[in-house]
Amino acid sequence: MKFGYTIIYVAEVAASVDFYERAFGLKTRFISPDGSFAELETGATALGFVDEKFVAESILKFRPNRAEESPAGIEIGFVVAEEELEAAYARALAAGAVAVLAPERKPWGQLVSYLRDLNGVLVEICGPVAPPPT
Repeated sequence: MKFGYTIIYVAEVAASVDFYERAFGLKTRFISPDGSFAELETGATALGFVDEKFVAESILKFRPNRAEESPAGIEIGFVVAEEELEAAYARALAAGAVAVLAPERKPWGQLVSYLRDLNGVLVEICGPVAPPPT
C-alpha cells in the first residue's frame, strides 16, 4: 500500500485551487468537468479538493473547515529547503494565508512555520527533518 492523496472538503473548489497555486506554487493535475473535484500535483502524492456539498449529500456528515473557526485536527505540510523557507512563508502570506507561527527552529533542529489557508486549514511549511546522527 502507498499513500496516494489527501482531500480537503471545501466550500469553493476553484478558489481553493487558485489559492494553493498562488500560495505554494502547486500545479493543477485534474479538475472534474463539473468543478466539484480537483487535484494538485505535489510529487508522489496529490492534494485534492472536493465540494463539501457533494460529500455532505452523498457520504457523511462532518464539520466544515471555516476561516473564522478553530482549525480541524489535521494539517497539510510542505517541505522546502531551509534557505527557501522564509520566501515560501512570505509568498503564502501575500496570497492571503493567515500567519499562525513565523519560521522557528524546533528543539530537534527542524525549521517550521504555520499558517492557515483561505478555508481555515492549518498548513505547515517546514525544512526537512535532519536524519539522526550515525
